[in-house]
Amino acid sequence: MQFTLSFTTLLLASLLVLNVQALPVRRDAGMITLPLKRIHQARDDIHPQMLLQQHINRGQRRLARMTGRQAPSEEQFQANIHNRMFLMPSGPGSHTPSKRYNRQGSKAPTNQADAGGIAAGIVAGINAAGGGSSNGTTTNTTNTTTTTTATTTATGATPSGAGFSQVDLTALENGGLTPAGNPSASNSLGLDIEANDVGYIATVQMGTPPRDFKLLMDSGSADLWVGAENCTSQGGNCGPHTFLGPASSSSFVDTGKQFQVTYGSGAVAGDIVTDDISIAGLALNTHTFGVATQETVDFSASSVPFDGLMGLAQSTLSQQQTLTPVESLAKAGLITEAITSFKISRLADQKNDGEITFGGLDTTKFDQATLTTFANVNTQGFWEGAVGSIAADGTDLGLTGRTAILDTGTTLIIAPATDAAAVHAAIPGSQSDGQGGFTIPCTTTTVVSLSFGGTVFTIDPRDLAFAPVNNNDLTGTCVSGISSGQIGGATEWLVGDVFLKNAYFSTDVGKNQISLAKLV
Repeated sequence: MQFTLSFTTLLLASLLVLNVQALPVRRDAGMITLPLKRIHQARDDIHPQMLLQQHINRGQRRLARMTGRQAPSEEQFQANIHNRMFLMPSGPGSHTPSKRYNRQGSKAPTNQADAGGIAAGIVAGINAAGGGSSNGTTTNTTNTTTTTTATTTATGATPSGAGFSQVDLTALENGGLTPAGNPSASNSLGLDIEANDVGYIATVQMGTPPRDFKLLMDSGSADLWVGAENCTSQGGNCGPHTFLGPASSSSFVDTGKQFQVTYGSGAVAGDIVTDDISIAGLALNTHTFGVATQETVDFSASSVPFDGLMGLAQSTLSQQQTLTPVESLAKAGLITEAITSFKISRLADQKNDGEITFGGLDTTKFDQATLTTFANVNTQGFWEGAVGSIAADGTDLGLTGRTAILDTGTTLIIAPATDAAAVHAAIPGSQSDGQGGFTIPCTTTTVVSLSFGGTVFTIDPRDLAFAPVNNNDLTGTCVSGISSGQIGGATEWLVGDVFLKNAYFSTDVGKNQISLAKLV
């Protein structure tokens, strides 16, 4: 899978409990709810097109790992990045000497002329590649000298069809976390929102004395880890994160065993340890998990807003060969069933009501009449369901026999190339960028839907617009939230937050089932 990360500090004694960030709500012994916060991660070091290609590469790696198929080579991934750089005025295909869009490069342009040049370069690259659908051509508005913004409602939200949200643009440019409100269910944590719905982070407590750690909540992996006190990365330490080890925790014990996990983007390696952790007020003493002594920059960079990752797939997928936290909570009798439920929020709505609930479902978040439960068809430990149909504006696209891996740790939707092309052919004004991605009008009103268990779940058109091509024209062309993955002839889709923002999502380890419901 794929992602980004960061943390804070927390309580020194039980008398200081009220000062802990993201305090859990617990109203009964059978269920736990943790607040999930949104992260605004400053990304002034990478252009949105580079970020998009990283998401696509990550999705392709993750899908290959999930399906047991051969992933594209590292050379192919690097070639994809390289090709995108040629679409930009300061890339290697331009006459500008600096590499502006790598992690260590200078800031992306903020002036109108330069932004227009970026958009023109992208459109030129699309046209040169022969991309585009038969349904229309995206209008090139890059020569305009007037900044175009989308209309917003009184609450600050941007309605469907009005263009890319100004709230999202600010988050895209500045990054960081948007804190979640208090969860509405017991045994729950609020989910903070990272940047413009890039990832979802909850705060848990670890060690003695307990301290706050921010963890990416990931239904597409099965290992829990945070950085070790002696963590190293390329070129130095592991950044301004919160770390765990014997110097900070008197209950920390190193088992002497090692682990290593490779994700869609990034990898970690380190030691398997035991220590006390608390999730939504539920205490797991001497829980087994990992501390990373080595992290790639995908996790160690100062722009990463979390300190580690909590994998919530099934433990059969665990590289540490240990139970996931929700399985351990159920085994210890702290919750009645190993159920994890997600309500991830949309930044543009400004509700900040994301939460993750352990042991049950928060019925206040969804329409109970629409709750649909279906079998998990994956035998490795991922959460994968059969897709009944895929449609655009109610018209079935004829894509049968597909399955979808539901993954909160993936931002986009990654589909086989022919499927992605079929979907975008039904979106007026869409174009292929020739590199696996697509552009669509920021003002699109096309409703793409997927059905599971006989129930149709629609994707808000706003979620299809991942980022504007020109930050000064929010009603122009946007990068699509659906991309293609070159994974042979696979019929699997990797379905991330672009879809999951539109449904209540719950997994049940004991029954090996998945549930979805329409939000209220």
